[in-house]
Amino acid sequence: MPRWYTGLRIALANVGRALRAVIGAPDYDLYVAHTRSAHPGRDVIGRGEFERRRLDDRYSRPGARCC
Repeated sequence: MPRWYTGLRIALANVGRALRAVIGAPDYDLYVAHTRSAHPGRDVIGRGEFERRRLDDRYSRPGARCC
């Protein structure tokens, strides 16, 4: 694989991660990496459950958003 292609893939992944952070979408891959390194004995929940929990948490705090 050409070196420029690898750099482009990394850049696009970073842009995608930044956009998800801006709109408040959870980053499952970061959660998995953190859980496996910081809590090795803990089970990792599935992507769907992770996203549901994050959205429930986000919208369960009425003072956390402007509208």
